[in-house]
Amino acid sequence: MSQPTRSGPLAGVRVLEITQIMSGPTCGLLLADMGADVIKIEKLPGGDDARGYRDPQVGGVSAPFMMMNRNKRGLALNLKNPAGRELLKRMVRDADVLVENFRGGTMDKLGLGPEVLLAINPALVYCAITGYGRTGPYADKGGFDLIAQGFAGLMSITGEPGRPPAKSGSAVSDMNAGILAALGILAAYIHRLKTGEGQVVDTSLADAALQQTYWHAAVWFATQRSPQPTGSAHILTAPYQAFEASDGWINIGGANQANWERICDVLGHPEWRSDARFATNSDRMAHLDELVALMNAVVRQRTRAQWQADFDAAGVPAGPVHTIGEALSHPQTRARGMVVELQHPQAGTTHAIGCPIHFSATPTQTDAPAPLLGQHTREVLGGFGLTDAEIDTLIDEGVVGTPA
Repeated sequence: MSQPTRSGPLAGVRVLEITQIMSGPTCGLLLADMGADVIKIEKLPGGDDARGYRDPQVGGVSAPFMMMNRNKRGLALNLKNPAGRELLKRMVRDADVLVENFRGGTMDKLGLGPEVLLAINPALVYCAITGYGRTGPYADKGGFDLIAQGFAGLMSITGEPGRPPAKSGSAVSDMNAGILAALGILAAYIHRLKTGEGQVVDTSLADAALQQTYWHAAVWFATQRSPQPTGSAHILTAPYQAFEASDGWINIGGANQANWERICDVLGHPEWRSDARFATNSDRMAHLDELVALMNAVVRQRTRAQWQADFDAAGVPAGPVHTIGEALSHPQTRARGMVVELQHPQAGTTHAIGCPIHFSATPTQTDAPAPLLGQHTREVLGGFGLTDAEIDTLIDEGVVGTPA
């Protein structure tokens, strides 16, 4: 069966992505960037709920949806229709991977759970991203990034001391769940190449959020004390945080003794090296407020760029706290291909984050914009062996959809 010509290490791998919003689309996005033929299967009517995120939009198209769904082909399919479910089963026969992020048990209720689909295609890698995983007392609960961050304790360690719990500015549990799902899929696919055997890959927003607490969990396991928020500061070493320059903020990383001593020299206070409050990392952590106050008083006297030059010359890890716009416009970001330009059929010229993984022998390809709802329905179904007449019937019966 023919597939689109794509480059990348996963070229030739066919993925059915039945997901929406962020966690599942993140997984599909990474696989698509690495060359897989990712077929985004969206519900009828309406499609991915992210299409409804209308602010901001470009040319009437949701900017968040376009960001998460480039490099994919779009099929609109009504899985509530028995013919739609049978069509998915037909597609599964010739698929390598299926990834879904419904509430736990939803696919089973539709008669499309992993036991059913693996019986149809025993080599299938079936990946489920749920709120809390396929096992445990919360298996049937829905999943939301905010709720997962709270559940996993992330909100209790984010923000400034003494302030209310804060959510990470990024949807870290959603996106990390998508990354873990892609990693799990690749591991399962390697197993399949060795044995011919498919399997279920199971991860969740709660698991993904908990996995982000490595350092903090180490503290709790060792002391039975739950760490508290530290702002931009590190919980184990100092100084390692943001300091206020005359024109903004700059991060300074004194993660070891040698860097701390270099920082003292750059700031013009070599006497801090022998100050009993700051002599060792343990001393600095015990007197962190005093240390930060002294350092801020010095750092405020010059610009970020001036300090950056001096810290670079001394070999001290340091860097500006950028706005999103500054980060996306930076020459290093552009040199790495982390901003790509795409031509969308409705929105026109758009931009997206590029693939964060780079390969020497199998370079990735980022050139296809997010699909219109059902944009590739005919193309995809034709690739699975359906005739034009069969596709016309499915469209007329509301089983599948094409762009209005």
